[in-house]
Amino acid sequence: MARGLPVSRIINMSAVIASVGVATADFNSLLIVGASSVISINERLRSYGSLADVASDFGTSAPEYLAAALYFDQSPRPSELYIGRWAKTASAGELSGGVLSSAAQAIANFTAVSAGGMDITIDGTAKSLSAIDLSAVTNLNGVASAVTTALAGVATVTWNSATNQFQVVSATTGATSSVGYASAPSTGTDISALLGLTSGVASAPSDGIAAEEPVDAITALDDASGGWYASMFADTSLTIAQHEAVASYIQGAARLHLYGITTQDSLVLDPTSTTDIAAVFAGLALDRTVLQYSSSSPYAIASLFGRALTVDFNANNTAITLKFKQEPGVTAETLTTTQANALEAKNCNVFVNYANGSAILEQGVMSSGALFDEIQGVDWLQNAIQTAIFNLLYTSTTKIPQTDAGVAQICTTVEDQCEQGVSNGLLAQGVWNTTGFGSLSEGQTLTKGYYVYAATIASQSTADRAARKSPPIQVAAKLAGAIHSVDVSITVNR
Repeated sequence: MARGLPVSRIINMSAVIASVGVATADFNSLLIVGASSVISINERLRSYGSLADVASDFGTSAPEYLAAALYFDQSPRPSELYIGRWAKTASAGELSGGVLSSAAQAIANFTAVSAGGMDITIDGTAKSLSAIDLSAVTNLNGVASAVTTALAGVATVTWNSATNQFQVVSATTGATSSVGYASAPSTGTDISALLGLTSGVASAPSDGIAAEEPVDAITALDDASGGWYASMFADTSLTIAQHEAVASYIQGAARLHLYGITTQDSLVLDPTSTTDIAAVFAGLALDRTVLQYSSSSPYAIASLFGRALTVDFNANNTAITLKFKQEPGVTAETLTTTQANALEAKNCNVFVNYANGSAILEQGVMSSGALFDEIQGVDWLQNAIQTAIFNLLYTSTTKIPQTDAGVAQICTTVEDQCEQGVSNGLLAQGVWNTTGFGSLSEGQTLTKGYYVYAATIASQSTADRAARKSPPIQVAAKLAGAIHSVDVSITVNR
């Protein structure tokens, strides 16, 4: 039966789902780098949402856990942590089997095997295992032990009850250390599939590497994920030179990162010392590295980061200063005025007791003397503006014209992000006290806390117009700052 003419002859419809803009960078995550072998070199880093998750992988005595505890003990509590692997010593090749389901873990699956075997390549040499008797094992650790015995010293097999995986680790270390996928043997009962060690089930094999410098680990972790903002090592063995190499990388990295160091060297308290790490770093004037002295905690900087990285720049009135903040789990120092002044002169932070019974973190500065909250806030602002402009161009269903009206759209987008900077407390009204541009002059008050200027399209060169560039956009932003000290004068008259 005919249904009639299609309505599209009169009304032709189409629907387009608009592109979703990209998200701003995350300025609320810490990377703790450690030498524990929990995370393979192939995987390099994992993300964690709670201290319990860290304990599940590392236990409660590993340096990574101890640093994470200080981070998560802060109030308000941070929500995201990364832990990365540093090959402090040469690492071994390893293979992590597939995650076994509850049914696959049933011990009956293994005790049914009395003459098991599998083929596996260790350090480039093929091994054919046979006559593995699992009939008397009582748990999966026993299975791992039996296979380890069959490997005759070339590798070790363990059962990881936290991740429900068998793991094979070569007995050697370095660049020639490796473990390949396992496969069925030519004779006997195949156990490679039972252990989840076959290709397509197991994780990609992780070859060993030679011992690496801390800066090489940071570089690899930056390549592995740009999701982390701040970083620190859960290791007390780094030399000043090694810290300096990492700090220099962080200072010049394409992605915006910070680096934190805890020092327990009492020389930082000596105003005459010029060779301690705080004095050296103050001389380097790096504004993306932050130091803290703590005689009791080798990872105290994790607490500082735990407080700083909870700031939500997309909310209202959320900007903070680090001075006056608390460090749960860190013992406050009792210092003389001379010692405190020495730390301040070297731009080294400290959680310190005051005579009124309080303890506070001071001064909240980077090794250059720049204020931590301003570095973090400006990082957020530039990323917010960059991302907003990209999303304007990316999500527009038509082009942004190369006209004054089109440039005005971009300027409005920039102003929206600056307005959020005012809302969160980073920016505020104030006097512009440096060279101006556009209609802004030195000494003029920025009533909105910011000013955005772009030249006209007519002022562009022919080459820039042909290249479809926008005229340069300049932003004047006035930081709100924070009050750290007060002078009070009292005059009494009878």
